[in-house]
Amino acid sequence: MYRKVFANKVFDRKVVVITGGCAGIGRALAMRLAQAGARVVIFDLQQQALDSLVQHLADHHNVEALGVLCDVADAAAVAQAMALTVERFGGIDVLVNNAGITHRSSFADTELAVFQRIMAVNYFGALHCTKAALPSLIARGGQIIVLSSLSGFAPLLYRSAYNASKHALHGLFETLRFELKGSGVNVMLVCPGFTATDLRKNALVGDGSVAAQPPLAMGQVASPQDVAEAIFQGALKRRRLLVLSNVDWRARLLARFFPRVFERILLPRLSGLKPPR
Repeated sequence: MYRKVFANKVFDRKVVVITGGCAGIGRALAMRLAQAGARVVIFDLQQQALDSLVQHLADHHNVEALGVLCDVADAAAVAQAMALTVERFGGIDVLVNNAGITHRSSFADTELAVFQRIMAVNYFGALHCTKAALPSLIARGGQIIVLSSLSGFAPLLYRSAYNASKHALHGLFETLRFELKGSGVNVMLVCPGFTATDLRKNALVGDGSVAAQPPLAMGQVASPQDVAEAIFQGALKRRRLLVLSNVDWRARLLARFFPRVFERILLPRLSGLKPPR
């Protein structure tokens, strides 16, 4: 009973910033942390969605919430948004780097601008937010939570820019974790598998436009609520790495130690390609 009560108070009144927080895993995590009593700050690109979510959190969870229109790829906008957060709430206890975009196109058919945009959001967006929030996180012994992907362990076909951005996140935040040793700040990398979000629906194609995507043969798909709950529990324990992939351990073992077998047997299926008839 003591553990349960204590766990319920860990995030009470804590200030949590969630990027890309109006949909998918970000939205589900905002709801879960609000249930735990956190004061939630949401960065997103849609003002109407921000206003609606902030009102919902206030009405249904009776928590303080703030929606900030912010493109995380814009370093100046991020610095301003973080300054506003600190001014409003006094500091930042948890930063969730969740904002991300993807694409579905071969390397050869993907324009350079698509690589640049995906790195700008997925990698530099997390870098900008972490840079801006770090002094407050250190002062408060906080947490940095980074949404990576199963592609951090195994490549996915036609996602070269996306895969590269996730590998870059691991390189950055694993180094940062070591540099922050002794500061009291925890860094947790989260690697979900296939999740029922709008990420794929809004995927870019090679020319940078958003086009209708054919159904993918992905198998089991997790719900954003289940992923958010797992992240919440991982944050309670201040985990370093949280692998939530619904791609089982055998697939990850093959990708690491038997790459040729992985490429021949599992890579097409994991990439959402239907098997040939």
